[in-house]
Amino acid sequence: MSTADRDRARDILAAVSGSYAAKVVGQEGLRRSLLIALITGGHVLLESVPGLAKTTAAQALSDAVQASFRRIQCTPDLLPSDIIGTQIFDYTNSSFETQLGPVHANFVLLDEINRSSAKTQSAMLEAMQEHQTTIGGQMYPLPKPFLVLATQNPIEQEGTYHLPEAQLDRFLLKEILDYPSFQEELTIIDRVDSGVYDEDPPAAATLDDVLFLQKLVGEVYLDPSIKNYIVSAVYVTRHANKYLTPELASAIEYGASPRASIAFARAARALALIEGRDHVIPDDVKTLRHVILRHRIILGFEAIAEDIRPETLIDAVFAAIPAP
Repeated sequence: MSTADRDRARDILAAVSGSYAAKVVGQEGLRRSLLIALITGGHVLLESVPGLAKTTAAQALSDAVQASFRRIQCTPDLLPSDIIGTQIFDYTNSSFETQLGPVHANFVLLDEINRSSAKTQSAMLEAMQEHQTTIGGQMYPLPKPFLVLATQNPIEQEGTYHLPEAQLDRFLLKEILDYPSFQEELTIIDRVDSGVYDEDPPAAATLDDVLFLQKLVGEVYLDPSIKNYIVSAVYVTRHANKYLTPELASAIEYGASPRASIAFARAARALALIEGRDHVIPDDVKTLRHVILRHRIILGFEAIAEDIRPETLIDAVFAAIPAP
């Protein structure tokens, strides 16, 4: 990676972060996760109670890079064709015409994804994994870049459909949002009163800049010792009885898949680039441990009943292996 490329990446990320911060108060973890998703082209699952700026954050990031943005409100009666598109018969020329759905955008926000049926959720799998949709037997590529930001509400479970593990695994990161601090909430009120949220901030970057970042992130150096550190952590989640206490080991029913190791490598490179480095350090991996593993470790029934948090197990996993 040349110095000029690193400097350009730093300037782009600083401009995007500044534009994002003009709309979103606090939520540093969310900012970092969205930037990582932007750089890697990965997808993010956002979980929080209503009103914590998930939609605002997605819209702010989209506006910052001049990307097309679509918001889909998921409901139990939402059909797959409502997302990916459908064919409509045109009587004027007696033929079918394809109408692409809202998923054909750079940024797609699936609001309350767990309210949509399993059939509709599965319709997103091809789009998320293959970056394409199939309508009437014909494939339609999705635009580049393409990011899915899905939200779910943990406090309302009536009328919801549990996300299957196969789909959870396709989210690069899972970010859990908390309430703003006292001072941050005062700032939010001041910004609402001043009309900040009614204004469209000037674009900070372009889609070409995003594609440049996505290409450049592959040049960030990942040392073999850190690769070993990543794989060791994921390996421990699958063989917890050898490394953790019996109580904690029994809480893990299934460990993380190889997608977790791939996600660590991709996200750690992106975090290094955000921090202005051309190489990954062990702290990058540690910083990302919760957002990468919390939705990939499957807890047993007793662990859920005893309210053992995934983050507790993840911390124990990393405490059991030496850092390089």
